[in-house]
Amino acid sequence: MNREALLDIAQVAREANITAATLRYYEELMLIKPAGRQGLRRQYYPQVIQQLGLIALAQEAGFSLQDIGAMFAGGKLQIDREQLSAQADELDRRIKRLSAMRDGLRHAALCPHEDHLECDKFQRLIKVAQKSRQLKSRQAQPQQLSKTSRKHNHKL
Repeated sequence: MNREALLDIAQVAREANITAATLRYYEELMLIKPAGRQGLRRQYYPQVIQQLGLIALAQEAGFSLQDIGAMFAGGKLQIDREQLSAQADELDRRIKRLSAMRDGLRHAALCPHEDHLECDKFQRLIKVAQKSRQLKSRQAQPQQLSKTSRKHNHKL
């Protein structure tokens, strides 16, 4: 193992724009693996930066860390194309809800009603927000956040 090619935890954290605590948490979840240690400092192969980029991409797309862990199972990236398609469909639904919310807010900003609660479009906006909250609540119930995930502000 060529030690000069390795990156220490501080370098990886800086390059990936995450904290060292997050790197250690990802290790606990077996999303990444250190190459070893130099003294007390963890060392990583340079390709961990790309792996962290994939983790960030998957999180931004709405995948849980558990889903991401399954993608890295066995030490090789295994992406389920059906799962990607299903997540893309979910993003489409979310974009539709957010677009309706945006349009409603723009209308509310220009609405001639003195009291927004008198405006039919504003009332519809409230209903969209309530429905969105209900959906999020139902999705979050099976996946209660652990103390560790909240501490590191990770989506599980």
